[in-house]
Amino acid sequence: MTSYRNYGYLDHPSSDRRHHSRRKKSPKFPFAIIIVLCVLIAVILIFGKKIHLPVPVTADTSAAYTTVAETTVPVTTESASEILLKDADYKAMQYDYDGAIEMIKKDSGASASEEGQAAIASYSNAKEKCVRQDIHKITHVFFHSLIMNTDKAFSAKGQSKAQVNGYNEVMTTKNEFEKMLQQMYERGYVLVNIKDIAYETDDTENGGKKMVEGDIMLPPGKKGFVLSEDDVNYYEYMDGHGFAKDLVVGKDGKPKNEMVMDDGSISVGSYDVVPLVDDFIDKHPDFSYKGSKGIVAVTGYNGVFGYRTDDAYIGKNPNIEQDKETVKKVAQCLRDDGWEIASHSWGHRYYGKISLAEMKTDNDKWQTRVAPLIGGTDILIYAFGDDVGDWHPYKADNVKFTTLYNSGFRYFCNVDSNEYYVQMGKDYLRQGRRNLDGDRMWRDLTEPDKQKLSDLFDVKSVFDEARPTPVPTS
Repeated sequence: MTSYRNYGYLDHPSSDRRHHSRRKKSPKFPFAIIIVLCVLIAVILIFGKKIHLPVPVTADTSAAYTTVAETTVPVTTESASEILLKDADYKAMQYDYDGAIEMIKKDSGASASEEGQAAIASYSNAKEKCVRQDIHKITHVFFHSLIMNTDKAFSAKGQSKAQVNGYNEVMTTKNEFEKMLQQMYERGYVLVNIKDIAYETDDTENGGKKMVEGDIMLPPGKKGFVLSEDDVNYYEYMDGHGFAKDLVVGKDGKPKNEMVMDDGSISVGSYDVVPLVDDFIDKHPDFSYKGSKGIVAVTGYNGVFGYRTDDAYIGKNPNIEQDKETVKKVAQCLRDDGWEIASHSWGHRYYGKISLAEMKTDNDKWQTRVAPLIGGTDILIYAFGDDVGDWHPYKADNVKFTTLYNSGFRYFCNVDSNEYYVQMGKDYLRQGRRNLDGDRMWRDLTEPDKQKLSDLFDVKSVFDEARPTPVPTS
């Protein structure tokens, strides 16, 4: 119970006749006023909480009260069991029903409560209704760095016509990206990890390892999809053209972007795919399967995540060693947040077209200059959507494939505009990706009989009016 100060009390001299034999003078206040004051004081003492008198905040009460205007309203403190039930509910929203149930059962207070028992029953019922996803019908969409400022990206000021055309063709604007996510969410799409589609395990019969299909269980009407972003390097040539500057670890411990504002100041926020996806999932947890996000693919020749870390910058970047440590922290932050990191080759090379020797040299550079910074990877996203084979399954006589496999890659992603392209090999997974950029959208708009994106979203409502048209295609 909060104690209140004794406001307004007046100590008057006693009228003890032993000390005052003569008649006393009239008091300063009429007797009726004194009675009113006494009544008012009593009301204050009894109903002070409703009157909101100022309350002294002591060391014992500061944690329980907020501002002076709200000092009489205690802050609600949730019990540990209540917090746990909320965490379990979040897991269930992301279709991890087993994880949610296990979390409740491990806590004696939550599991014994009426709310806990009801939650377990609800999650069990939802789990029973889920259906297994056909891994061969899981689509994969990809983007490049998002255009945050269309005035800069689509202006010839400070850049060549070829650059403007390139941005228009292969990039997506922030406005388009957010509309795409919203419409895909409304159509039941759910982000899944490529390693949920298939994963490597021990081959007990034949020895070695093998790839096995995953069990992605989603409610009826939901459809799993994979998302990736190419060239998360923030190349030097993009400076000042309306893109983010780099990736950083935000104050909240989540990946964020830095972006140079018009006045030259640096702003930290959601200025590219990674934090924007995080923001969307914060609002719609059911857009992610068990916390899955996407894949960021990086080259190396210009550094990683916007930091000039390649050997070519030795002597040019005085902060190169510090930047390398920053990249390691950002990479770990991404993984902790549910993202995967992939190789996009070191020099953004056509692995299918260049010689085996050139491919080896390029991959070796990636493995020695990039892998130690991002923690290695078993995912290869071919640059230019290229591939080291045709549509037939990879075979042991494909030397380029075996070279890449022996360097640790198990997941291989090219570009294929078809709705689905998933190839399950004995020891690898291969998946085609769909480009959601200016080129593809413009083709959908101008060639209605050859639409490729209508299953994902309505292109006409998504297409950014800031784009110069016609969009150049190559």
